Amino acid sequence: MNMDISDLAGIGPSRAKVLKDMGIDTIQDMVRYFPRDYDDRSRIKTISMLTPGTTHTICATISAEGENVVLPSKANQFKPSSTTITKLLLKDETGAIELVWFGQPYLKRNFKKNDTYLFTGRVVEYFAGGTSRLQMESPDYEKLSQDTATLSAGRIVPVYTLPKGISQKMFRKWMKAALDTATEEDNLPVSLRLDLCTRQEAIQNIHFPESDDHFHVARRRLVFEELFFMQLALLRIKGGTQPGIPIQNTDLSPFLAKLPFALTEAQQSVLVEIAQDFQKGQRMNRLIQGDVGSGKTVVAAAAAYMIMSDSAGDTGKKTECVKRYQVAIMAPTEVLARQHFKHFSNYLPDFNTVLLTGSLSAKEKRAAYASIKEGHAQMIVGTHALIQQGVIFNNLALVITDEQHRFGVKQRGALSDKGTYPHTMIMTATPIPRTLGLILYGDMDISIINALPPGRQVIKTYCVNSRYRSRLVAFMAKQVQEKRQVYVICPAIDESDTGMASVTAYAAKLQEALPDIPIACLHGRLKNKEEVMTAFGNNEYSIIVSTTVIEVGVDVPNATLIVIENAERFGLSQLHQLRGRVGRGIHQSYCVLVTDSKAEHTQKRMKAMESTTDGFVLSELDLQLRGPGDFFGVQQHGLPGFIIANLYSDMDILKAAQKAATTVNEATGKLDITEEEYQNMHNVLKEILGEMITM
Repeated sequence: MNMDISDLAGIGPSRAKVLKDMGIDTIQDMVRYFPRDYDDRSRIKTISMLTPGTTHTICATISAEGENVVLPSKANQFKPSSTTITKLLLKDETGAIELVWFGQPYLKRNFKKNDTYLFTGRVVEYFAGGTSRLQMESPDYEKLSQDTATLSAGRIVPVYTLPKGISQKMFRKWMKAALDTATEEDNLPVSLRLDLCTRQEAIQNIHFPESDDHFHVARRRLVFEELFFMQLALLRIKGGTQPGIPIQNTDLSPFLAKLPFALTEAQQSVLVEIAQDFQKGQRMNRLIQGDVGSGKTVVAAAAAYMIMSDSAGDTGKKTECVKRYQVAIMAPTEVLARQHFKHFSNYLPDFNTVLLTGSLSAKEKRAAYASIKEGHAQMIVGTHALIQQGVIFNNLALVITDEQHRFGVKQRGALSDKGTYPHTMIMTATPIPRTLGLILYGDMDISIINALPPGRQVIKTYCVNSRYRSRLVAFMAKQVQEKRQVYVICPAIDESDTGMASVTAYAAKLQEALPDIPIACLHGRLKNKEEVMTAFGNNEYSIIVSTTVIEVGVDVPNATLIVIENAERFGLSQLHQLRGRVGRGIHQSYCVLVTDSKAEHTQKRMKAMESTTDGFVLSELDLQLRGPGDFFGVQQHGLPGFIIANLYSDMDILKAAQKAATTVNEATGKLDITEEEYQNMHNVLKEILGEMITM
């Protein structure tokens, strides 16, 4: 398995370099380079059964008769006269057909009389001399032999992703040689192989399946294995049950009495789960998912109240260095951090709330550092500044990360490391599909706030093309006349030849059309982003033209219209996040998606946006249409990508793999286990965890 790929017959130095550039260095790499698709060439037809416009496979023997010869010709009606056409006339007992190849004169030498070949190609109908004839264009072919198995015809044929210069036919030959050389050891415990084929059988049939059934059995084994090891790795990362700070005083009555609104049942249910976690004496590790506007912030404030009001962490002395419990919340932007500071100060007036961001003056930072270190600051709100080396917490008991997919694994861990096994809460307004959630957060408990507070406006959503732009400008002006504010989202910052709307050009044209309305630009390269966003929040600008930097956490209740240009450039969940920037006040709000794309998948996404405001429904559809990819920071989570598993269609296998991983994890414990049954499993697991540790 560790043999160098250049040791395979037919792979010289130049071809070996191409393969190594593809990530194929060894025989093991080769056999684990799975096909991207398959052609079913197993149904061999006679010539009379062929129909124009479709691809067929036929079997024919080259005879000594004059019709079965290769006829190169430089003159033909389909290609320039300088192109050589190789022709081969085939007959069987049912009819005749002409095979043609363009620009490959060397093929003439490949066909010898009495040899039998399988040909697969697209059949077309053409007219010559007043008669209709069938022709097969540029067919793939393979000589039949008793000594050699067919690889490119007469069977289900694998199709690989290959660079220029390596043909499918050539690669299949190398793959077969690699499979004949390789021996795959089974890496699953015997107890998990009851309804699965062996790994060796799976690898053989994923490349060259003997039938549809063989393929599905092979794929199930490999998908199960991939998901099983991912789940087991997540369980090992979690490290089992960790000791946590026991919180006994979880009475929220005083907190709830001061709120100007009542919590929804969904919010109350999540708080019950959090309180139960706190009381266990084990470290809480919980993800809080809530759609845009579902009220996650007040839930976080309630959790912070439980921690900070617990008598076990309070000496009752408010003026000296004490060991009262502290709570830290980290936000990805300063705008969002300042919003949280305002909300937490209002929700928790009896506790000292401190803001720590990069823009504070040196004097302000020193005061914040001292207050945090001495324990006077109980509620600490900040950005990445919280994880700086100079920030020392007095008694950190709860860490909250907001919009977690904006942070890398190390950043989130660095904040937790500021305390001794603090409880952990992650919040996201980005609905994660349940299938992907099981993978990304298999090491966490998940709570969902699936209801909006009473009075939240339903955002009316429309999809239009660019011909409506003048009417859109008029609608923007109308919203401003009614003292409302408007967002315009463009995918690009500067004008280019890609046809995408850009912030700078759009803002200039809009200002020209609406000269009396104050309009601002916002994008990632702008140095005073926070100032511009704050000014918009204070209604100093009526319209802001921006890139997606406003996607997360911006709260401007007076904004009632968002226009998203080139909407086809964004995923469904991102469109939903952008839409969530409006509808935060008491006034009717609107989202207008602008696209000229007529692509089917674009139209499906636009109709979905018009028909539902449920972020979880949209996230499932987004996963189905786009695939997992780097879905909401998958790569930031530190997990290797999936080679064969499809998180949308393999849900049943995922559930089985998750259950099996939990059972095996409880049975095996530490990584240094020596039982032979589990040794190969642990070798694979160490490889995966090694990759994660380096991320």
